[in-house]
Amino acid sequence: MTIKLYHCKGARSVRPLWTLEEMGIDYELESMKFPPRMFREGYLNINPLGTVPAMTEGDVLMTESSGICQYLVDVHGPSPMGLTPQDKDYGAYLNWLHRSDATLTFPQTIVLRYTRLEPEERRLKQAADDYTQWFFARLRSVEQAVSDHDYLCADRFTIADIAVGYALYLATTLGLREGFKPKTEAYLQRLEARPAFQRAITL
Repeated sequence: MTIKLYHCKGARSVRPLWTLEEMGIDYELESMKFPPRMFREGYLNINPLGTVPAMTEGDVLMTESSGICQYLVDVHGPSPMGLTPQDKDYGAYLNWLHRSDATLTFPQTIVLRYTRLEPEERRLKQAADDYTQWFFARLRSVEQAVSDHDYLCADRFTIADIAVGYALYLATTLGLREGFKPKTEAYLQRLEARPAFQRAITL
């Protein structure tokens, strides 16, 4: 069965795309203009939510970026990028996977919407400013985690780093990087140096 990933450049689909590139798995990529529900005819028939990413493999359809990463390492592994319930840091690993979107990417989507996506007359500076501060407050957990470790958990690169790394990359595209603390900045530079990351952000 062929893995097919529906992708928009710079969107959360970077997470599974980066994972696929790190794992060296064969896949089919469909790159689309954002938002695909408007610009890709028939996309709502594939993903009724209209969101990106969408990944299919046989009868499997997944639409949550961090969940797709976990599926890939669990189903197409074993991979050193995945942890199992037997690993000491498994709880932290799962926590980072969920935190990456619910706590880190979410406030940035509000900033993106009310500074760039909405028409000029609907943009809300107060909302963007408030959610920027929310993001920076939550980012303290990353600074603490990488203060004496190169990666978030298990002393190795995992999909938790991919999931959180995308949130840091998104912050960069929103002009928020200058607010990163030193350890977070150094951590992102390590991630950016990975060839698979560099491929994923250009596709």
